[in-house]
Amino acid sequence: MKILVLNCGSSSVKYKLFDMESKTILGQGGVEKLGMQGSFLKHTRPDGQKVTLEGEILTHSIAVEYILGVLLSEKHGAIKSLDEIDAVGHRLVHGGETFNKSVLINDEVISKIEECIEIAPLHNPPNLAGINAIRELLPNVPQVGVFDTAFHQTMPSYAYMYGIPYSLYKKYGIRRYGFHGTSHRYVSKRACELLGLDVNNSKLITCHIGNGGSITAIKNGESVDTSMGFTPVEGLLMGTRCGDIDLGVVTFLMDKEMLGTDSASTLFNKHSGLLGISGVSSDMRDVNKAVKDGNDHAKLALDMYHYRIKKYIGAYMAALGGADAIVFTGGVGENGDNSRLQSCAGLEFLGIKIDPEVNATVHGEEHIISTPDSAVKVIVVPTDEEFMIASDTMEIAGK
Repeated sequence: MKILVLNCGSSSVKYKLFDMESKTILGQGGVEKLGMQGSFLKHTRPDGQKVTLEGEILTHSIAVEYILGVLLSEKHGAIKSLDEIDAVGHRLVHGGETFNKSVLINDEVISKIEECIEIAPLHNPPNLAGINAIRELLPNVPQVGVFDTAFHQTMPSYAYMYGIPYSLYKKYGIRRYGFHGTSHRYVSKRACELLGLDVNNSKLITCHIGNGGSITAIKNGESVDTSMGFTPVEGLLMGTRCGDIDLGVVTFLMDKEMLGTDSASTLFNKHSGLLGISGVSSDMRDVNKAVKDGNDHAKLALDMYHYRIKKYIGAYMAALGGADAIVFTGGVGENGDNSRLQSCAGLEFLGIKIDPEVNATVHGEEHIISTPDSAVKVIVVPTDEEFMIASDTMEIAGK
C-alpha cells in the first residue's frame, strides 16, 4: 500500500510518499514560499538525490498538482501512475473536542473541521485547502485526517479546564487542547518498545523540544496533561513564543504600547522566546554560539529555556506520581545534548540521572542516555509524525 502524507501550512506543503509494505520512503520534500514570488519545490528522490524546481505556485491546489507531477516524473519520480497512490493522510492541527482519533475524511468531517477555524484560524484553512486539492485531483482516493489535538482528548477535565467562568468554556470551547499530539503518541509508543515497557501500564514524560516545544504527561498510553494550551503559545519558552506569561503583562503591554489583538498576538508568538530574550536568533544553534562568544542575553535565554523544561518535568513527575521514563524528541531534543543535560540537572533526587559521556555522543538517534542505576530511564527517540500519519491512514483506509 502506497500512502501519500501531506502537511499543508499557510505558505508551504510538505509531503512524503510511503511504501507501507517495505516501510520505505519513495519520495519526499515540500513546496515553499507558496503564493509568493520565488516559490519552489524541493524534492528528495528515492536514491537520496535532491532537486529544486522553481515555478509560480500560487495555491495549495497548484502545489499538490506540482507534487504529484514530480512523483510521477520519469526523471525524479517513484510511481508510474497516480492509481498507485492508495490513500492520502493529512496532518490536521485542530480537531477541537470533536475528534479524539484519526478519521476517514468525508463531508461531515470537513464541516466539523470548518467549525474549528475560529479557534485555529492560521492552521485549519490551509489544512482544508490540502484536502480539497486531493478531492479535486484524486477524487477516488480515500483521505484520512490525523489531528495534532486528538491525542490530548484523554486529559481529565481538571487538567484541561481554565479558571474562567464555566459558561465561557461552554460558549466558546475555551480549554487546554494541546498540540504535537501525533509526535507525543509516536515517541511514547516507540520508547515503550525500546525499553520493554507495557504501554498500557506505564508512566512517561515526553519532551518534544524544538523551535516549538511541548511536554506531555502520559499514563498507560494516554495523555493526562500537556504544556501547550488553547493555543500553542502556552507552556515552554520556545524559539519565538513566550510560553507561560501573566495575563496582566499582556493587558499592560497592550495599553502601554497601544497594541491591538493582532499586534499582541504577533509580539508573543513571533518576537518573543529565545529570539526576544537573546536578541540573536530563534535557532538554538545560533544562541549556543552566541553564549560561547560571551553574549549574556543569549545565556539568559538559554537558562530560561532549560529551566522551564525542568519545571514541567518536575510538575509532571508529581502529576503522574513518578515516571518510568523521560523521552526527548524534536530538533533540540534529538540533537541538543547540552539542552538535555541542563534540563535534567538537579533532578537526581527524583531518580533522574543522565550519563554525560553517553549523552554527548547521541545526536538524532534512538539511544538511552541515563545511567544504569537511574530509577527513571532517559531516552532519545527521533520523532516520525509522518510515519504515524501513514500508519493511521493505512489502518483506516484499509477498512
